[in-house]
Amino acid sequence: MSSTLHFTRTVSLPVSAAEAFAWHARPGAFERLCPPWERIEVLARRGGIEDGAWLMLEQWLGPVWLTMEAEHFGFVEGREFNDRLIRGPFSRWEHCHRFTDTPERAGSELCDDIVFSLPGSAPANALAGGVVRGKLGRMFAWRHAVTAADLALWKRWAHRPRLRVLVSGSTGLVGRTLCAVLTTQGHEVLRLVRGVPAAPDEVVLGRLGEAGRIDAVVHLAGENLAGGRWTEARRRRIMDSRVEGTRALVAALGRLPERPSVLIGSSAVGYYGDRGEVRCAEDERPGRGFLSEVCQAWERETRAAESLGMRTVCLRTGVVLTPAGGALKKLLPVFRAGLGGRLGDGRMWMSWISIDDLTGVIAQALVDESITGPVNAVAPQPVTNADFTRELGSVLGRPTVLPVPAKVLRAVFGEMADETLLVSTRAEATKLQTAGYDFRHKTLGAALRHVLGRAR
Repeated sequence: MSSTLHFTRTVSLPVSAAEAFAWHARPGAFERLCPPWERIEVLARRGGIEDGAWLMLEQWLGPVWLTMEAEHFGFVEGREFNDRLIRGPFSRWEHCHRFTDTPERAGSELCDDIVFSLPGSAPANALAGGVVRGKLGRMFAWRHAVTAADLALWKRWAHRPRLRVLVSGSTGLVGRTLCAVLTTQGHEVLRLVRGVPAAPDEVVLGRLGEAGRIDAVVHLAGENLAGGRWTEARRRRIMDSRVEGTRALVAALGRLPERPSVLIGSSAVGYYGDRGEVRCAEDERPGRGFLSEVCQAWERETRAAESLGMRTVCLRTGVVLTPAGGALKKLLPVFRAGLGGRLGDGRMWMSWISIDDLTGVIAQALVDESITGPVNAVAPQPVTNADFTRELGSVLGRPTVLPVPAKVLRAVFGEMADETLLVSTRAEATKLQTAGYDFRHKTLGAALRHVLGRAR
């Protein structure tokens, strides 16, 4: 007979219990609270968190996908909701989310209380339960940090109207997280897609005029820079996907009877090229090379929307830190095997930003009119490649003694190595700091520990 086990964790939140509860009840809350190191896909759902709501999902566990189903019960508006597993690896799983006001701290507390048991004998259950508790501790440390920070962002801008936001690239690495951030902030998201729309929140460019009011646009779509060697054909696709795609979008926005107030477009710190020790604020001149040319052309097309009366923002993004994709995902297997090391001489400056800060920057830029023009979307403390290598190894508890020579990188990646892996760009978050953006992760160590679920 299996034994019943228990896990509980409480976090202080900067808003009332009713406001924290409302955040959890909005679309995207489940997706927002899925840790980036877990592979979880929602297969089907009915309702939100009210009694009778239901969710089916798949989670990658080792070599297989595991299907689970859960249902909600015990809904008390503004105070509590519960979910229980009706299909999955646990013989019992009941999770109570309880919200309590704390007037003495001008906020509230969220208590996550979980009762669970696993199939098998009581001794085996207790042993496995220790492993489960460890995973839950890691998960809820991350979840509570995200919840508190997202609610602090919401509180700062709660006086501003909620927006109807068109997002391109919504299925991409940044787009998936951004859409969940925006909907839990109370905004409505429309997803710009190709082909035939498959859901009520999807729209195609050719029928944008039928989508109703659009208050703001976030344009993230573009060919993956790291999807292969930069052949001539690939270089054309990279350039055209950004230039022609942005041009078509701006033209379509110009035909709307009521235009959005702001267009936030993507760019990259590659705009500055290889600049060695130079500190690059937003007014720094552009660099040389293919990536800089792409960024310059991309930004020109985005800023064409200014002639339509729209505020434009060009986010010059650094390396986005998340284990769900991008550079960090590719590095993790090597570093976890103890084979990680600096690239070349390791002296290249690396501008980075956590994915939670990048999506937080976008959420603020939508409502903060002081943010305009080119904006370095980077953390306030860039690091050298050697420092990045040491910090990642330290967070993972692995040695980092095997450098990768520059000539090997050039042999493997071709021209892309010199413009992405071996380039030195020391971008500064000048405009974001002037706008008062409150960075969640100011240091690389804090960012890595957060996104990898290793917070102290």
